[in-house]
Amino acid sequence: MKTLIFLRSSIVSACLLFCGAVFGQGVAVSDNVDQSIERGLTYLANVQYPNGAFPQNHGEAGSISALAGMAWLAKGYTPGSGKYGENINRSIDYILSIATKDGFLGEKEPGNGKMYCHSICTLFLSEISGMVDEMRQKRIDAVLPLAVKILLDAQNVRKSERDKGGWRYQRNSSDSDMSCTGWALMALRSSRLNGGRVPSDAIDRAVAYVRRQHNEGEGSFVYQLGGESYAVTLTGAGILCLELCGKHNDPYSRRAVNYLMRAYPELLHQGNRSYGMYYTAQGLFQLGGDGWKVFEDWMYRVWIPRQRADGSWVEEERSAPYNTALLVLAFTVPYRQLPIYQRDETVDED
Repeated sequence: MKTLIFLRSSIVSACLLFCGAVFGQGVAVSDNVDQSIERGLTYLANVQYPNGAFPQNHGEAGSISALAGMAWLAKGYTPGSGKYGENINRSIDYILSIATKDGFLGEKEPGNGKMYCHSICTLFLSEISGMVDEMRQKRIDAVLPLAVKILLDAQNVRKSERDKGGWRYQRNSSDSDMSCTGWALMALRSSRLNGGRVPSDAIDRAVAYVRRQHNEGEGSFVYQLGGESYAVTLTGAGILCLELCGKHNDPYSRRAVNYLMRAYPELLHQGNRSYGMYYTAQGLFQLGGDGWKVFEDWMYRVWIPRQRADGSWVEEERSAPYNTALLVLAFTVPYRQLPIYQRDETVDED
C-alpha cells in the first residue's frame, strides 16, 4: 500500500507540474475561463473558516470542505504549499476531525443526506492520499479504510432487485438512488485505483445498478428506475460512472450523449443545477468529441456571466460555497488534474 501511495504521489506530482506548465499558460482554456476559475477559488479561500468548515447551509457537514478541496486540486494546487496549500490542509483536517470512531464522515450532516456527505468526503480523502505530509497521511490511513468499509457495508444491505448495488441517504437504507450512488461509486473507484481494498464485485454491482437507471428510449439516466425525475441533472452522472469504471464508449453512454445534446440548455432552469453542471461537464469531457465541444462552449459562455463580483455563484440550492465549488469543478475538467477524472487520451482521435 505504501509503495502504491508513493508511486501515485510521484505520478500526480509530475502531472501537476506538466499540466500547470501547459494549461496554466492558457493553451487549453482561454484567459477569461482561467480568471473565472481563479475568482471562484479565491472566493472559497476567503470564506473558509479557520477550522476548515464553511459558512451557510451544510457548511459544517464536511462535504463542502471536500468539494472545495477538490476544486483547489482540480486547478493544480497542492496541499501545504502554494497559493491555496493551507486551505487544502484545513479541509483535510476538518474532515478528519469529524470522523467517528468507525470512520463515518457524514455524522454532522443535519439533513437526510448523511451518505452523500460520507461519500464526498471519502472521495476527497482518497484523492488527496499520497499528496500530503507524513502526519496527515497517517491520519488518512487510519480513517480511509474504515470509511470505505462503511460504503461497502451500505451497499450490502439487503435490497430489492431494483435497488441492489446502489446507495441512498443512510447507512442502512434498503433502497437506492442514482444521485447518491454516483458519489459512492466514485469514492470506491478512487480508493481501488489508489490501492484500497475494494472488491471488483462491488464496482461491478454498482455499475449494474447505474445501467438499470437508464431509459433506453429517451437515452437519459434517472433518479430511480420507473420515473423521469432529475433526468437532465443526472444523465451526466451515468456517463461519468460508466466511463470511470472502464466502460468506455458504452452504448448506454452514447445514447445519453444524444439525450444531453437535446436537453443540456435546460440545465439553466433545473433544480440542483450546479450539481447537474458538475456531472454533465465531467461526463461529456470523458467521452470527448463534438458533444463535449458543444457543451464546453455553452458552459463558459452562459455561466461565466452568472458569476458574482466576489467570485461566487449563487444559485437556488444549498449555499454559495457549494455552488461555487461544483461549478469550478465543472470548469476545470480540461486541466485533468484529479486522479479520478483522468481521461483516456485516445477519445478525441479519429
